[in-house]
Amino acid sequence: MSTATATDLTSKQRRILRYLREHAATKTYFKSRLIAQELGMTAKEVGSNITALQESDSGVEIEKWGYSSSTTWKVSL
Repeated sequence: MSTATATDLTSKQRRILRYLREHAATKTYFKSRLIAQELGMTAKEVGSNITALQESDSGVEIEKWGYSSSTTWKVSL
């Protein structure tokens, strides 16, 4: 399996990545539904695109942390 680079990301993935980078300095855990509300997407769109970001070479470490009323992601820069 090849690792995608930041230039291989879709526009939605780049928007999510930008959001995570901007907020990860002050926050560690993110819920898909809250990211979706901020970016005008569905929680399902965010979840499927974050999965792609996990496999990319984006410089952001993303780990699926839990599921309670929405998937929670642990994000580290």
